[in-house]
Amino acid sequence: MSWIKEGELNLLEKISANVLKAGPMPKHVAFIMDGNRRFARKKNMERQEGHMQGFNKLAETLRWCKHLNIPEVTVYAFSIENFKRTKEEVDGLMELAKQKFERLLEERDNLEKHGVCIRVLGDLNMLPLDLQQLIAKAVVTTRAHNKCFLNVCFAYTSRYEITNAVREMAWGVEQGLIKASDVSEPLLSECLYSNNSPNPDLLIRTSGEVRLSDFLLWQTSHSCLVFQSVLWPEYSFWNLCEAIVQYQLSHKSIQKARDLHREHQALQQLEADRVCVAEHLQHHGNGKPADAQRRQEALLHYTACREDRVQDFLEALKHKRDSFFIDLCSEAVSA
Repeated sequence: MSWIKEGELNLLEKISANVLKAGPMPKHVAFIMDGNRRFARKKNMERQEGHMQGFNKLAETLRWCKHLNIPEVTVYAFSIENFKRTKEEVDGLMELAKQKFERLLEERDNLEKHGVCIRVLGDLNMLPLDLQQLIAKAVVTTRAHNKCFLNVCFAYTSRYEITNAVREMAWGVEQGLIKASDVSEPLLSECLYSNNSPNPDLLIRTSGEVRLSDFLLWQTSHSCLVFQSVLWPEYSFWNLCEAIVQYQLSHKSIQKARDLHREHQALQQLEADRVCVAEHLQHHGNGKPADAQRRQEALLHYTACREDRVQDFLEALKHKRDSFFIDLCSEAVSA
């Protein structure tokens, strides 16, 4: 099964899509693709076939998203917790992933045609080396594409991602790229695996489970969450439309909450900068209080320096992450 499923919507689907697109549409949708194993039991098939059917449904869902002008999709493909499953099932999932990433590389011309950028979010070091190398090739091959984005969360949990982001900031402090006082909520967001993406507007979980299972906990604090009872391999265009309607009904309140959060973050950062400037002036002012103009000038100078430090740190972090994928590709070529 191809990653990019061709084909138009039927007439009723086109009409429904056009009606939906008259309202606010999510630009980024995340899926917890749950129910593959239950689907396999229901159909008296092997678990591996259930997972295969789940991948086929992903390809179909990406086609629907394309027609609905949803440019970014994030999927929960393999949790770190899934390593606790039986060796047979884990090995089967790794083999399925290898097959699918090999297929993706065979379709690179089609991916370029549609401008699909593939990103894989998670700790790839947990995966077999040959799978790491295939993933790295897919990421590097498609990284310049910019029409639509597929983020595959593999060997991922949100708590691990947040912990890793804290480690990255600690690395930045150790390297002298940033100061401990530069650490903030927005900076942590920039250190997440998902830093290249806007937060999801809509998160959908199938199979009737009403929990996030450690998926995008940080990113979905102001997202519309929709839980649907359908098993993932049985997901339909109409299920997706239903979820989008729920998003549209919640859009105003979600946007208001996001705007208030951004304002709060800006005020927090301003207050943190003022505290740092006050401490600096007190330390270097020989006990003399600074006038308002001097405080304002010092604040502007400190803010500009902090922003420069943070930008240099983020560029160094990007270089480190890019080098990881490029080195994996080089190892694959020389092997």
